[in-house]
Amino acid sequence: MKSALITGVTGQDGSYLAEFLLKKGYKVHGLTRRSSTSPNDRIEHIINDINLINGDLLDQPSLIEALEESKPDEIYNLAAQSFVHASWNQPVLTAEFTAVGVTRILEAMRKVAPKARFYQASSSEMFGKVQAVPQVEATPFYPRSPYGVAKLYGHWITINYRESYNMHATSGILFNHESPRRGIEFVTRKISYHVALIKNGLAKELRLGNLDAQRDWGYAGDYVEAMWLMLQQEKPEDYVISTNETHTVKEFVELAFARADLDWKKYVVIDQKFNRPAEVDLLIGSSAKAKKYLGWEPKTSFKELVHMMTDADLKHVANLKRNTTL
Repeated sequence: MKSALITGVTGQDGSYLAEFLLKKGYKVHGLTRRSSTSPNDRIEHIINDINLINGDLLDQPSLIEALEESKPDEIYNLAAQSFVHASWNQPVLTAEFTAVGVTRILEAMRKVAPKARFYQASSSEMFGKVQAVPQVEATPFYPRSPYGVAKLYGHWITINYRESYNMHATSGILFNHESPRRGIEFVTRKISYHVALIKNGLAKELRLGNLDAQRDWGYAGDYVEAMWLMLQQEKPEDYVISTNETHTVKEFVELAFARADLDWKKYVVIDQKFNRPAEVDLLIGSSAKAKKYLGWEPKTSFKELVHMMTDADLKHVANLKRNTTL
């Protein structure tokens, strides 16, 4: 039985990856931060099947202890301050978690589990002000947010440890990936959740920023398989994971509202406060390398993804409304 340690196990990607690895027969360990509230909603259904270990990317000794306890064959570093908008308000904290935190866990791995295989969650936000369309592994980076800069540090320090210490360390440059488990602060889930609120008479409007921003949106459940496939390769390399399509925020809005038989133009309000200080206008990746060497392709279409998220939130909000009424 292989052992895997997942940082960020309580997040969207961590929960899907934990499910995936359990089905593969892994012993799954998840790193969680101490908290006065329970952040385990996304893993509640599998919490008895995984081993949760207290630790923090800000605390080197806790990472060493987590590796000593889990004895991992594979390490998936998914933990980060991952909300781009918040990175302008908390740039130093974002750097500590999303950038330097990668060094801390790599250094712990070098000392405790040097033979393990390491996955770093890199991001399409590293491309930022894009230098080529579509973006591939060799496209120059030009991050446009503290989050993107922090992710770029994490990406390069992973390459540095791979080349300096001959470690099996790989970065997946994942483009936007969503699901019903996405945090409500992210624009896609904000849209699907507000559609459900409006449909149930619990909200009157949805306030958004730039409707023309274009993203390459995939399904998180598909993308975690790519993470695993990367660590099954004999040689560690970096891969872009994307759908190879781009869609605007407006397209997401139109599909989500139509799914609930609503006219989006009656409810969407443009609010400049949601615009970024430095906008990323277009992200579209090419996952040709992943298809060629990993045999990976996305299974879920953009339309299917929007419908999945909207349907889930319509059901969720209807249940909340019914229980509140009761």
